Amino acid sequence: MLNGIRVVSFCHFLQGPAAAQYLADMGADVIKVEPVAGAHERHWSGANVFVEGVSGFYLCANRNKRSIGLDLKSEGGKEIARRLVASADVVMENFRPGVFERLGFGEEDLKKINPNVIFASASGFGSSGPMAGRPGQDILIQAASGLISATGAPSRGATAVGAAVCDQHGGALMAMGILGALLRREREGKTTRVESSLLNSGLDLQTEPLVNYFAGQVPQDRFERDESLATWFHEAPYGVYPAKDGDMVISLCSDEALAEALDSDALRDLVGKDRYDHRDAWAAAVRETTQSMTIAQLSQRFADHGVWYSPVQTYDDLADDPQVEHCEIFREIEVRGHTVKLVNHPNRYDGQVPGLKVLALEIGEHSREIMNELGYSSEDMERMLAAGAIVEPASHGEQKKAV
Repeated sequence: MLNGIRVVSFCHFLQGPAAAQYLADMGADVIKVEPVAGAHERHWSGANVFVEGVSGFYLCANRNKRSIGLDLKSEGGKEIARRLVASADVVMENFRPGVFERLGFGEEDLKKINPNVIFASASGFGSSGPMAGRPGQDILIQAASGLISATGAPSRGATAVGAAVCDQHGGALMAMGILGALLRREREGKTTRVESSLLNSGLDLQTEPLVNYFAGQVPQDRFERDESLATWFHEAPYGVYPAKDGDMVISLCSDEALAEALDSDALRDLVGKDRYDHRDAWAAAVRETTQSMTIAQLSQRFADHGVWYSPVQTYDDLADDPQVEHCEIFREIEVRGHTVKLVNHPNRYDGQVPGLKVLALEIGEHSREIMNELGYSSEDMERMLAAGAIVEPASHGEQKKAV
C-alpha cells in the first residue's frame, strides 16, 4: 500500500522503530539510519535475550527496514544524511527535543533540503513544556500518566503493566499521524509536522477511565477494590478469578446467569443489587466458588449460561493456540541458524499478512546499496568508509570502519 514511499528513520529504542516498522510492513522503503556503533536496541534486550549476537529487542521492531550506518557528527555522515533527506517522503526521529536540530536537521533545515518532506518526531513528554527535556521511557510514562496508579489500588500500591504498552501504542499513533500527513500531502499538496509523545500515548490508552473519572467527579476511594477486580470503573465480576488449575477472566453477564452458572446461593442473594456499588461483595462471592472448580468445569458452565469468559493463557499456551495459529499472528524466521518467533504486523490487507522482505541483522548492512541509489561512486564510498563517516558489515559481530 505504501510502495514508492521512502521513509528515513533516525529512530532508536522502541516507540520510533515500532512506528517505522508498521510503515515498512505496509510497503514503505524504510531506511534505518544508525550510529556507526549501532542503534541502542542492538545492544540491549529484555531478559538478556540475544540470538547469536542479535538482540531480541532489535528483532521485535526492525523488520522490513534497510540499514545504513552513519556518523552524524562527521561532515561526511551529515552529507549522506542530507542526500537521504532529499530523497525522502518522510523523515522520522525520536531523539530528545533539540538534539536532532543541534545535529543540523531541525525542521527548517529539512525544509531547505526537501520542501515536500513530512517531518515526524517522537518524544517522551512532547517537544516543549516543563518536562520536555526529561528522558521518556515506558515505565516512567506509566507512572507519569497515572496508569500504574489506576491499575493498582491504594491498599496494594501501584501496579505496572507487564509490557511496554506506552511505547508500542506510541509507535502506532506515530504511524497513524504519518499516514494522515501523507494523505494530506497527496490531496492538498501540504506538508505536516507530526509529533507524538509517550505521555500522550499513556493518556490515550486511558481515554475511557479518564473521561469517566473527570466527568463523574469520582472520589479516590473508588480505586480501592477487591483484589479480583481488574479496574476501578467496571462493575463486578469484571476481573480475574482463581480456579483449581489456573485463573479465569469473567467479563459480561447477567446477575442470574452468573449465579446459575456457578450454582451459588451467595450470588443468588446478591441478584438485583447493583454490581458496581456492591462490586466487592460480588467479587468475593464469585471467587469463593471459582476456586473450587477447574478451568474446564468453569468454561463449560459459562458457555452454557452465556457468561463471557476466557482462561488466562501463558505465553506457552499462545504457541499452540488454534485461533492464534489461524490468524497467523506469529512468524518463524531463521537468525544465524536459530529459529526465532516474531509477532507479525497486526492488520490484514485483503486477507493477507504483510510479508517479510528484509531483516538487517548487521549495522549498515545496506550502506553500499543505499549510497549507490543516492548517486555515490565506489570511490566515494571507500573514501567515506576510510574517514569513518559510514560503516558496513565485514562479518558477523564485526563492522568495517575507520579505527
